[in-house]
Amino acid sequence: MKILAHRGYWNKNIEKNSPLALRTALEHGYGFESDVRDYAERLVISHNIATAASQDAEEVFKWLNEFNDLYCFAINIKADGLKNILKLFIDKYAVTNYFLFDMSVPQMVEFREMGLRFFTRQSEIELDPVMYDDAAGVWIDGFWSNEWITKELLDNHINHGKEVCIVSPDLHGKDNYMEFWKKLVDDKINLDKVILCTDYPDEAKEFFYGKEN
Repeated sequence: MKILAHRGYWNKNIEKNSPLALRTALEHGYGFESDVRDYAERLVISHNIATAASQDAEEVFKWLNEFNDLYCFAINIKADGLKNILKLFIDKYAVTNYFLFDMSVPQMVEFREMGLRFFTRQSEIELDPVMYDDAAGVWIDGFWSNEWITKELLDNHINHGKEVCIVSPDLHGKDNYMEFWKKLVDDKINLDKVILCTDYPDEAKEFFYGKEN
C-alpha cells in the first residue's frame, strides 16, 4: 500500500499545503495529495483562492525529482487550463509517480490526449466513473459512508488493471477510520494496488506495516 499524506505532513490545520508540510512528507517517506491552480501565470499549490504567497508548484516537482520519484504526488486539479504547464513540469523533472484527479470532464479528455496520467472518481454521487477505460486508477471517496466501498467493488477495479486511491474516513472528520482500515485487511484486498490518502500517515504506516517500520 502507498500512503499519501493529505496536503502534506502537518500538525496544525494552518500548515496544510505549506512548503514545510510537503517537504516534510517526502522526508518522512510519504507521497502526498495537494491542490494546484494558477495564479498570475504561475502554477501554485493552493486549496482555496490563491494569493501571491502561495507555494510555487515547480519547486514541489523539483523536490519529487530530488527524492528520485519514489513518492506519489496526487495532484488535485482546482482550475481548468493547466495541462501545458503540468506536462512541462512533469517532463522537465522526470516525474512518473503521480496522478491527476478531480478535473472537469473536458479537462480529463485533454489530459488523456496529452498522455497525462489521471484517475477518475467514484463516490455515492458518482456511481459510474467517467472515462474509466482510459483512467490509470479510481479515486474512491465516501462522503457520508464507506459501507458501499466493498471488497467486490475494489477487487473489480483491481482486476480491471486499475489502481485505487481511497479517501480515508478521517478526511471527512469521521473517527472510525481505523475500523475501515481493519476492514481492508480483513477483506484481504490486494493492498499492493491500493493507495490510502489520510491525515494520519504515521498511524496508517504503523497499522499496515507495524511499529518496526
